[in-house]
Amino acid sequence: MAQPSPSPVHESLGEDDVQAIDQLREANARLRNELAKVIVGQTDVIERLAICLFARGHALLMGVPGLAKTLLVSKLAETMSLKFSRIQFTPDLMPMDITGTDILQEGHNGRREFQFIHGPVFANIVLADEINRAPPKTQAAMLEAMQEQNVTVVGKSFKLEPPFLVLATQNPVEQEGTYPLPEAQLDRFMFLIELDYPSEAEEVRIARTTTGDALPQLDHLLTPEDVIRFQHLVRRVPVPDHIYTYAARLVRKTRPTDPTAPAWLKPLVSWGAGPRAVQYLILGAKARAALLGSYMVRLEDVHEVAVPVLTHRVITTFAAQAEGIDAKKIVSRLAEEANMER
Repeated sequence: MAQPSPSPVHESLGEDDVQAIDQLREANARLRNELAKVIVGQTDVIERLAICLFARGHALLMGVPGLAKTLLVSKLAETMSLKFSRIQFTPDLMPMDITGTDILQEGHNGRREFQFIHGPVFANIVLADEINRAPPKTQAAMLEAMQEQNVTVVGKSFKLEPPFLVLATQNPVEQEGTYPLPEAQLDRFMFLIELDYPSEAEEVRIARTTTGDALPQLDHLLTPEDVIRFQHLVRRVPVPDHIYTYAARLVRKTRPTDPTAPAWLKPLVSWGAGPRAVQYLILGAKARAALLGSYMVRLEDVHEVAVPVLTHRVITTFAAQAEGIDAKKIVSRLAEEANMER
């Protein structure tokens, strides 16, 4: 029986790119080993954070307090010599508290002039802690920065220095005094990364490592220039044509009005994922392939990033909520069915 011909790939890697992917794979292994000095477990979370960083995407971290979200993000920035900034979102937080503002200062010539004071958003990695605690006006101050890597204050624009990554956290337990993120803002996040409780053995290790002396300082593995170079490299990773089709069809199946949507999904989903989901499936697959040292995207790469890309983009119906079926279960079933059909 004749084997089907492989799908054409229009992109190709040069010899320098192949060597660069090998370097990125080695850097990824060193990053995991370095973070393991202070972070117990959370291997999947670390992989997904690395994918977001090198794919130039932002992430929404969901988990109860005490799962080392802040420590993980700050140590990730430390290993890459990146400027880290943490913003604690509260109901009284104003947009200028994030972006910065003009302050009247007295100059050398005695004249008073307005001087712009940069806010905490001017960093390489910004941790937006409990982003849903701030009112929508303040949340919206992050949208321009996330999408355009630009900040506008009093009619003046300020460019954010690359690399720029926003990692926002939400507490899934306490919802009093919170402002749910609108779908348009959720769509700006590449991944929804869920952090679960550690295992018993991991919890014992956490107790041992955090109740002793100070945590060790981590080595600086990459510079900001290295990160930017690898980000450009990820964009050049080849993708076969059939994988573009696979990603588009998977996203279209999340939409209840689409003819390809399975019958079981239609009463459970009121709104499916948009075109940005296809882009992030491909970018996530490219970044994962490069981090693992692969010179071409495979279907396995798309399958592995499907759940974090699609979960927060699928809006469930009241019927699904009444039956205890959340978006993650729906996306996981869709991905499994698509994996079996390929």
